[in-house]
Amino acid sequence: MKVLIQRVLNANVKIDGALVNEISKGYLLLVSFTEGDNEEIANKIAEKVCNLRIFEDENGKTNLSLKEVGGEILSISQFTLYADIRKGNRPSFIHSLRPNEAVILYEKFNEKIRSLGFNVKTGVFGADMKINLVNDGPFTIMVDSKELF
Repeated sequence: MKVLIQRVLNANVKIDGALVNEISKGYLLLVSFTEGDNEEIANKIAEKVCNLRIFEDENGKTNLSLKEVGGEILSISQFTLYADIRKGNRPSFIHSLRPNEAVILYEKFNEKIRSLGFNVKTGVFGADMKINLVNDGPFTIMVDSKELF
């Protein structure tokens, strides 16, 4: 499982020009799954994401968590995080989990974050979405389950 975290001042997702969801200060999460991922991994990554301290305190140090700053989350499914570009110039997505399995884990991941007390807004799984954001910092982190567990 991979989650790309972008600390944002605001973000929104549109489909066919229509606003689907938006947040103010918080995280834009791009979420992807691969073979072998399961609910346990999704839950651990959700906890890690929610407990990260990547917002600045009064001294300018990245010391505050999402909860401490009252932040929101916009979670977007993003199978392309598992693109394989080793051969040729056209990415292969053979390492991305099949959509019918990934959607279940994506929903469980977002449910876990909600159970931890966070407001999670989402895009539409599998849709052609347009994401707008103002990256704060910029501050972007890749969380990869293969590196954590």
